[in-house]
Amino acid sequence: MPYVNIKITDEGVTKEQKAALIKGVTTLLQEVLNKNPATTFVVIDEVNTDNWGIRGEQVTELRKLAAK
Repeated sequence: MPYVNIKITDEGVTKEQKAALIKGVTTLLQEVLNKNPATTFVVIDEVNTDNWGIRGEQVTELRKLAAK
């Protein structure tokens, strides 16, 4: 019973993109590890960029710098 948790920032990921991630991960586990899709769980957590850090900086602030 595989459980996959995907964490992404909440920056405009569409319903269709999320569906593609869920389908793709499920298919990958089936093809590579012979896991049953009926018992494969995929959870997508969207994290606010204030709550996600890279290199000691909030993603929100890094995005602001990159936009300048």
